[in-house]
This record gives sequence, structure tokens and C-alpha cells, in this order.
Amino acid sequence: MRISVVTAVYNRANTIVQAMESVRGQTYPDVEHIIQDGGSSDGTLERIVSMGSGFSLVSEHDNGIYDAINRGIARASGDVIGLMHSDDYFADDHILERVTALFADSTVDGVYGDLQYVSGADTDKIVRHWHSGYYMPKMLARGWMPPHPTLYLRREIFERLGTYDTTFSIAADYDAMLRYLAKGRIKLAYLPEVMVKMRLGGESNRSVGRIIRKSLEDYRAIKRNGVGGFGTLAAKNLSKISQFFVKEFT
Repeated sequence: MRISVVTAVYNRANTIVQAMESVRGQTYPDVEHIIQDGGSSDGTLERIVSMGSGFSLVSEHDNGIYDAINRGIARASGDVIGLMHSDDYFADDHILERVTALFADSTVDGVYGDLQYVSGADTDKIVRHWHSGYYMPKMLARGWMPPHPTLYLRREIFERLGTYDTTFSIAADYDAMLRYLAKGRIKLAYLPEVMVKMRLGGESNRSVGRIIRKSLEDYRAIKRNGVGGFGTLAAKNLSKISQFFVKEFT
């Protein structure tokens, strides 16, 4: 089984090498790293090229992160496809080994796990711990979703149910996951451990205006995929609060 890891990047010279090293360091032997650059001008491309080999790079203008991810998925050749954002890194070198072990069950369409948010200034400082738990369909109406950076899907899920809808500028990942789960009724397997560490400071939360826009897009995704209404949106946002108070980290 080949795993394709897609990285969409634009002007992340300070973090892209760690993301690449994280993928390169995985002990699973058949990993394809697809890097889709949006035309970086801050030295990101030079950092990528300095890594030598072990990745497939295309740099071209795109229409935002979800368009870039879609382009990367279109280039991927793996049986299973997941993401490594340019600010993120794997929690350890054996994550993809454990992911592929769960895909040994032919009925499993996707695998997800837990996520830790870390300080951008000090990645040893854990700010928020997203414990996903095991999925049941009724949880979607309560605002549940798997952490997007931990989600790995079989190629045929993208082929059958589509990739990311770029009419969403912030919440295309939430819309896609609801489409896969609520409409596609895919079967997920849970890896009960931290898979990915993500630096704080993402696009969706960098201003009040972006937070409002994200909530509007989340609500649109909820209604579009038939999983609830304002109660679902409220529950989704409220569920994040407890993630700041988890005392035991794995």
C-alpha cells in the first residue's frame, strides 16, 4: 500500500523543512510526498529544493489552500491520501506504519487520530489537546469532526465523493468531511494517539472577521450536508473549550 502525503505551502520558509523532515522520517517504506507550492517568494522554494530528493514539487499560482490541496491530490498516486500542512509535523516516526495497519481491514475507508496544538514560538509547549474519540454517526449533529490533519482516506473516496469545494475559503475541510461521513457514510477507524502536532496561528482564527466568516461557512456546510442547524454549530464551537484543559497528554 502506497501512502501519498500532500503538502500545500505558500511562504512558509521557517516551517516547511520540519514538515518535510517529518514525512521523510516515517519508517513506513512506501510514502510519496507531494508538495504543491503556490508561488512562494520568501525563500520557501529554496528550502524545499535544498532537501534534495524524496518529494515531488510543483510551484504554480493557485486559488487558495483548498485549490492547492486539490491539485496535490490530483498528482498523487497513492492508494491512501492524507495531508501534512506546512506548519505541522508528525508526533513520531511510526505514525504511518500504524495508519496502514488499520487499513489492512478492507472495509475501512479512512483513519484518523488525535491532534495537539503547540505554541508557534515553542513547539514543546502544548496549548490544546484534541482527543477525537471513537466515531458514531449521531455525533455529527453534536458538532463532532475528526481533526483534518490526521485524516487519511482511500483514493476511491475522493474519486467517488469529490475533493474540496473551493467556494469555501475557510471551511472546505469541514464540508468535505461531512460529505464523506453523512452522505457517503464512509467507515472510519480511530488511532487512539496523537498523530500530528500543529502550530497555533491558522488561517481560520487570525482575526475576528475570519472567525465570523468561518462560523458562517461551518453553518453552510452543516445545512448543506443535512446534519443539523445552529445547535450543531454551537456544539461544535463549545466542544473546543475542553481541549484547553486536558491535563494528561499522550
